[in-house]
Amino acid sequence: MGPSSRPSVSDSTTPPETDFGVYGLGRFGRFYARVLSRYGSVRAYSRNPAAPAPEGVERVDEAELCEQPVIILCVAISALREVLQRLAPRLKPGTLVMDTCSVKSLPSAWMEELLPAEIKVLATHPMFGPDSASGGLRGLPMILHPVRLGAGELARWQDFFEGLGLSVQIMKPELHDREAAFTQGLTHYLGRVLALLDLNPSRIASLGYRKLLEIIEQTCNDSWQLFYDLQQYNPYTREMRERLGSSLNEVKRLLDEHVKS
Repeated sequence: MGPSSRPSVSDSTTPPETDFGVYGLGRFGRFYARVLSRYGSVRAYSRNPAAPAPEGVERVDEAELCEQPVIILCVAISALREVLQRLAPRLKPGTLVMDTCSVKSLPSAWMEELLPAEIKVLATHPMFGPDSASGGLRGLPMILHPVRLGAGELARWQDFFEGLGLSVQIMKPELHDREAAFTQGLTHYLGRVLALLDLNPSRIASLGYRKLLEIIEQTCNDSWQLFYDLQQYNPYTREMRERLGSSLNEVKRLLDEHVKS
């Protein structure tokens, strides 16, 4: 392991690989690289030459990143296939690749299709980011699905993430996407709608109103690309949007009937 100043994760729960490679230094990639650097060495690469690496993280080129035993892909869902195609011929046998996409069915299928059979694959969805984790990781959700990973190694990674304080769930991609269409897709959708209302803090704001402002803050700091990708690549978000539209129309209908009476 690394220096003794790092927070401890017990030897019995720490995966044997502690050198991480992070592909992507966007807002989430920088945040996640900084978190992981507390528990092992982190080398990071970004296709954007201007993207800074956080303190404690070494910036490397793509070839050097491919030498790492664990590679975590922090890229947009819409960019994942291209990145997998770039990396596939350069990865060493036995490398473990994890994605961090907010959708799981398509990314899991892409990793299984495009990465060589000797590459281990763990689909993950860290359901947090710089805003929601500003007070720490404890209790925040982490979703895992072993695309190509043995039960023993899956258990070790589950223990590792639980050692960070996360609430880990092993979940099949389809079930994840069905639930996330509402737990995440709906939240981001409403956040964008509320932001367009140009709401502002108020001295007489109720608790409920302040919660609405929190939704805007926690969703609209993320990129529009994430919002578009959540809505496009999750096969269940269309149903969510249709049900939301029907609910809004029904409330309007009930209100109109009451006002007319």
